[in-house]
Amino acid sequence: MTKRVKGPTDHVVVVGAGLAGLSTALRLAGAGRKVTVIERESVPGGRNGLLNKDGYAFDTGPSVLTMPSLINDAFNSVGEELKDWLELTPVKPLYRAFYADGSQIDVHANTEEMEAEIARTISSSEAAGYRRYVEFVTKLYKYEMNDFIDRNIDSPLNLLTPNLARLIALGGFRRLSPKVNQFMKDPRLQKVYSFQAMYAGVSPQQALAIYAVIAYMDSVNGVFFPKGGMHAVPRALAAAAQKHGVEFIYNTSVEKIETSNSRAKAVITNKGQRIECDALVLNPDLPVAWRELLGKTPLSVKRLRYSPSCATLLVGSSKKYDHVAHHNIHFGDSWDGVFDELINKKTLMSDPSVLVTIPTKDDPSLAPAGKESYYILYPTPNLDADIDWKKQAGPYRDQMIKTLEDRGYTNFSDGIETEVMTTPLDWQDRGMERGAPFASAHTFFQTGPFRPRNMARGFENVVFTGSGTQPGVGVPMVLISGRLAAERIVGPVK
Repeated sequence: MTKRVKGPTDHVVVVGAGLAGLSTALRLAGAGRKVTVIERESVPGGRNGLLNKDGYAFDTGPSVLTMPSLINDAFNSVGEELKDWLELTPVKPLYRAFYADGSQIDVHANTEEMEAEIARTISSSEAAGYRRYVEFVTKLYKYEMNDFIDRNIDSPLNLLTPNLARLIALGGFRRLSPKVNQFMKDPRLQKVYSFQAMYAGVSPQQALAIYAVIAYMDSVNGVFFPKGGMHAVPRALAAAAQKHGVEFIYNTSVEKIETSNSRAKAVITNKGQRIECDALVLNPDLPVAWRELLGKTPLSVKRLRYSPSCATLLVGSSKKYDHVAHHNIHFGDSWDGVFDELINKKTLMSDPSVLVTIPTKDDPSLAPAGKESYYILYPTPNLDADIDWKKQAGPYRDQMIKTLEDRGYTNFSDGIETEVMTTPLDWQDRGMERGAPFASAHTFFQTGPFRPRNMARGFENVVFTGSGTQPGVGVPMVLISGRLAAERIVGPVK
C-alpha cells in the first residue's frame, strides 16, 4: 500500500505552476479537491517558459515534446481531451544529425522509414541492427514504465516484481553505450541513439541501459510541436485547470510555510497574504524547496550530484537555411571526450556537440513575417565548475556563434536581430540548484527508488513534484511526477 499524506486534504495549495504543478493541480481538481496554485511569474510553465521580444515568441525551456499521451492523461483527469486544447504537429524528421565527416542522417519515428534511411546512408546490416534495437527499447519501455517510472516507490523492495527480472535479463542494468553498440556498429548511429543520456545528466558510457527509454520516447514514439510553441502546453493545462475550478495566483511567491506539529498549515506570500492549506505540493527545484521553504535540508539531499548545465542562445534572425530541419544535432569529432570534459573535468567542450532547434520551421507565427527563430543549446558544466560566467558569458557567446558558422550556418552573425543568452548562473537565479536545468543526475543511486522521494520527511502533508523527485527529468517524467504527487494526497487517480 503506497504511503499517503495524513489528515484532511480538502484544500491543497500548489507552489509553482510548472508542468508538474499543473499536472498535480488537474488531478486534484478531478478528485474534487479545492486547489490554489501560487506562481511567481505572470504566466504558467516554470522551466517551460515564454519570452516575447522584438516580435518573436521564444520558448525558454524544453524544445522537444514527446509522449503526448501523458499530456492527454492530465486533461482526461478533469474529463477534457487534448485535441480540444492543443494542436500538435508531428515533427519530421525528428532530428537531422550532422557529423564531423560531413555526412548527415535524418532520424524518423516510423521504423520502416528509418530502416530505409539507414540502409541508404550506411548499410542494410546496420538497418537490421537498428530494427533489433527498436525491439529492445520497446520491451524495455513496456517493462519499465509501469513498475519503475509510473508509480510511487516507497522502498527498493517495491521493485521486486516480475518486470525487474525481465529488465535484468534484457540487460537494462548494464551500461547504455555498450548496449547500443551491441545493435549498431556505426558510430554515427551509436551517437544518435545514446545522446539522450545527457538529459539524464550522465554520459552514455556511464548511464544504465534503462535510459534507452528516453530514446524510445522520442526516436520510436515520435516528436511533436504544439502550435504556438512549447509554451502552449502549460497555457492549455492551466486554462483547463481554471475551467475546472483551480484558482491561480500569479506574480506572487511563497516566502514562508507556517507549520504546526509537523503539518504545513498555511503559506505566507511576498505580498503578505496568508493562505491556509490541508496539504501542500511544492514544485520548485527540490533542494531549493527544502532550503528556502522548509528551512532544513536532509543529508541525502545535500549529497546529491547534479547534471551538467547548458548555455542557450535564443536568436531572432533574418537568415534562413535550407539544409536544416526543425531539430538539428551537430556532433563534433569528439564524443567520449565531450562527456569527460563536461562531467569529470568540468570544463567547456573543446569540440562541441550542439542542438539547434528552429521552431519557425513548423510555426512561422512565432517570428515576424519572413524571419526565423533559433534555439541554440550548448551543454556546459554546472556551477560546481570553476567558471566565472560573469566574465565568460561574452567570449563563450562569440565562440558559440563561430562554431555555428563553422558547422554550416554561413554568416550567422550577420542575420541576428535580437538575442538572449542564458548561462548556468541565470538558471541558478531562476531557482535551479547548481544552475542545472536537468536537476540531479540520474546516476544509479539517484534513480528510481534512490531518487529523492516525493514525500517530505518530517512533514505529514507536504509533497514534492517536478524533476528533482521521482521519476526524474524531462517533460514526460515531470507530467508523471504530477500524477504521483496527486496520488500521495488522494490515492490512485484514474
